[in-house]
Amino acid sequence: MITTFTTFTLPQTITLEQASEIFQSTAPKYRSVPGLVRKVYVLSEDGRTAGGVYLWNSRADAEALYTDAWRAFVKDKYGTDPVVTYFNSPVVVDNVAGQIITAPHAP
Repeated sequence: MITTFTTFTLPQTITLEQASEIFQSTAPKYRSVPGLVRKVYVLSEDGRTAGGVYLWNSRADAEALYTDAWRAFVKDKYGTDPVVTYFNSPVVVDNVAGQIITAPHAP
């Protein structure tokens, strides 16, 4: 499994309420993305940085989303270019499902 952090510095500060409205408007786009397990929208406490934390089945699944069109969508929506950072996620604790998930390649 792969976790990606996407971040972008906003051209101006937004409130948590504004962020919630914006994020709710884009959330449906992610409901059926192949290989996406979970997406968590984030906003820094100062309201200057936004982004998302994504859990993917594979890096290939993640890379399939982060296309030039996706980057253009983010720039158009938020007025700034996103930064995407990849992390391996060999173990995930899911307290809602009551599971510890181990990626297939991890022992």
